[in-house]
Amino acid sequence: MKNRIPQEAGKPRTYIIRGQGVMLDRDLAQLYGVSMDIFNARVRRHIKRFPEDFMFQLTEDEIEYLKRQEPALSQLKLSENPCVFAEAGLLMLSSVLKTKKAVQVSIGIIRALFKRLYVNNRL
Repeated sequence: MKNRIPQEAGKPRTYIIRGQGVMLDRDLAQLYGVSMDIFNARVRRHIKRFPEDFMFQLTEDEIEYLKRQEPALSQLKLSENPCVFAEAGLLMLSSVLKTKKAVQVSIGIIRALFKRLYVNNRL
């Protein structure tokens, strides 16, 4: 499985679900430095910015798949309706979460995307 977003040790993992590299909402809230309550409120307030290819809610089967992939997740209590975000959703999160950390994350994502495009000779 090739990760879509560069990862460092101890950083949130990227998973492949529905053919997309995605990250869990709970990991992203931590990455962006906000509580889950604030994270969920901002996403709900700007839900039109998150079409299904940016963000989607996991099914029970997908949650079980993740727990089998990542044993540590089976010990955690995932929210009843966890959502995952693709790369475009991560960029959109940076526009709705107004923290210094969100700006840093956005810059990192853009750099990673352009580096990947450059390496693949797409630019």
